[in-house]
Amino acid sequence: MTRILLTLLLVISNIVLSQNKLNLIPYPQNVQLSEGSFIIPDILKLDANLPKNETGYFKKRLNSTLKFQDSKQSEAELVYVPLSKAQTENKEFYSLTINSKQILIQSHTQQGYFLALQTLIQLFEEYKEVGKIPAMKIEDHPKFAWRGMHLDVCRHFFTVDEVKQYIDYLAMYKLNTFHWHLTDDQGWRIEIKKYPKLTQIGSKRKESMIGAYVDNTFDGKPYGPYFYTQEQIKDVVKYAQERHITVVPEIEMPGHALAALSAYPELACTKGPFESATKWGVFDDVFCPKDETFKFLENVLDEVVQLFPSQYIHIGGDECPKTRWKECAHCQELIKKNNLKDEHGLQSYFIQRIEKYINGKGRKIIGWDEILEGGLAPNAAVMSWTGVNGGIEAAKAKHFAVMTPGAYCYFDHYQGDPQSEPNAFGGFTPLDKVYSYNPIPAELNAEQAQYILGVQANLWTEYILDFKQVQYMIFPRLMALSEVGWGTSDPKNYKDFENRVISHFKILDKMNVNYAKSIYNISGKVIPSNNGIAYELSTSQNPNGIRYTLDGSTPTINSEIYQNPVSIPSSLTIRSAYFEAGQLKSAVSSQQFTISKTTGKKITLEQQPSENYSFGGAFTLVDGIIGNVKQLGKTWLGFQGKDVTATIDLGQKTDFSEVYFNTLENKGSWIHLAKSAKIFVSDDNKDFKMIKETGKEEIQNAKGKIKLNLGKKNARYLKVIIENAGIIPAGNPGADSKAWLFVDEIGVN
Repeated sequence: MTRILLTLLLVISNIVLSQNKLNLIPYPQNVQLSEGSFIIPDILKLDANLPKNETGYFKKRLNSTLKFQDSKQSEAELVYVPLSKAQTENKEFYSLTINSKQILIQSHTQQGYFLALQTLIQLFEEYKEVGKIPAMKIEDHPKFAWRGMHLDVCRHFFTVDEVKQYIDYLAMYKLNTFHWHLTDDQGWRIEIKKYPKLTQIGSKRKESMIGAYVDNTFDGKPYGPYFYTQEQIKDVVKYAQERHITVVPEIEMPGHALAALSAYPELACTKGPFESATKWGVFDDVFCPKDETFKFLENVLDEVVQLFPSQYIHIGGDECPKTRWKECAHCQELIKKNNLKDEHGLQSYFIQRIEKYINGKGRKIIGWDEILEGGLAPNAAVMSWTGVNGGIEAAKAKHFAVMTPGAYCYFDHYQGDPQSEPNAFGGFTPLDKVYSYNPIPAELNAEQAQYILGVQANLWTEYILDFKQVQYMIFPRLMALSEVGWGTSDPKNYKDFENRVISHFKILDKMNVNYAKSIYNISGKVIPSNNGIAYELSTSQNPNGIRYTLDGSTPTINSEIYQNPVSIPSSLTIRSAYFEAGQLKSAVSSQQFTISKTTGKKITLEQQPSENYSFGGAFTLVDGIIGNVKQLGKTWLGFQGKDVTATIDLGQKTDFSEVYFNTLENKGSWIHLAKSAKIFVSDDNKDFKMIKETGKEEIQNAKGKIKLNLGKKNARYLKVIIENAGIIPAGNPGADSKAWLFVDEIGVN
């Protein structure tokens, strides 16, 4: 009987331990907690066999928590025992065993040892105040080989020390690839000794766009010259290598080349002159595919491969307008000479020629998914950013792919309520959305899935002026990316992850990192309710702390306590905030509602919006929220190359006389006003009669803010067809590409 009771107690003990999840990010593959604990000593003894470089990093990270001394004693000691290749071939595998006397790390490589140290650092940070770490055994390895973060230093430049800090953040959360975006229209940031004008001229611009794109305002201040010398680049690469991070350089071609062309205009299809771009967006002047250009790029790449030992060299390949190539006699002759189908075939010719040269250097190319245009180069890998289709196409063709779709992995998007966030590029990518991403597309079978190298997030810096803002945009989303790449994310247990994130904030506080606190703020979601709408409020904290007002006033501790979704019966402004112990703990969130006869009604779309701009789906068009023209997050739906065909069920035959909606114009970002709009009505949802049509001229005159007077009408069903501008015409950024159409709210009065 006693033996049975002891066994039962042991089982219960193990169950309790298993429920005490550690505050580790990314969470390990296998954690076994056991009885006992490791008392954190004043001085941690270090085994003589510890790898020196990685151990030096460990000591530096914990120098304010622990003192260290070298010793061969086993008491309160950190010990390393290498594993043989026969025991594990996984270079990133590690085992971490903690008992009352000793911390034991085992791995096949120093990289595995370094990853174990990251876990151990987090444990010391978590338990230093308690004074002891639970006994445990962790066996761990990542799911994906490529776990990356990108940094654009062209739109805004960051110093060597700041880039090193960025690399440190990647190391903390077990990312292993730093994608360094070094050239673009707005600046050339890498010293090339054979071509000094690239940095003498191309590393500066006369001014910079400021504020929202639609404002079209500039600061009037010269920017630069800013670039990295080759010695600085070698220093950064060495720094990253010491942290087991691969630096992948990006040299953009054939598009995004204005900075290079400003220095060497003879590489263009036209004579120029050119200057580094002062605006953001996409520009028609690109590299001309002539022998002189290829010789230039080959010479540039000769120096690049000497600086970067990475297996892959990123050659961009994205957003290359074909306008100049269509008008260029040399390009047209090249198309005929090589039996190319068109300018897209010429892009493929360009990429394949560069790939052949890089392959000859023992390296491989990787590019954005536009390198699929006209046919993929034989050995190229694809970085899938416009969605997941590029990665799917590559994997099915047995090419490697890195998944980085904008909808989940663009950290220049808003991460909280756009109205309380710093200005961002657009989109809405909160922490939970990043965490929900699965890099393996459902369309791939097991064999094809093996070609998915991993996942990466990108940080474009049009609206990021300094490094504090870099920190704000990547944290805490980098933590979600880390767990996705490690392969242990579980969207069903997001709340557990969120709690672990909050526990890590104290580590970031200690490091003086300016992280976003958006998860503390009130999150609002419009939901259908009683043939209308209600506003659902939530917070990562105790929901009893939410206070709100409906008259537009600032909420106080004495304001209405949030309990259930708030009904929105008429046009009003709801403001909300989170309070704790009588003190305001969040930003004040504000949402204005404009109620019409379509608000909250059932709506269907014939074609769905782009993933990047699809928050709320079709319901966004009847949620009572008018979009802010300066903020493309949350309140707009974006359609590339597609019309909007929306059918709204008013529930019963209804009198109305006006339809309104808004579209946007931002040609630099390929966003064009609607070409036309048609209004139809029906009583049976089958036979529709057109009652109003408006054309391009009227829409332009209204600057996209459309109000159509219909006269007195009565119907149950309303169909609105808003026509996309189609293919962008010559003379515009992105010419020959599909235009974007943005729509916010379809209202009826």
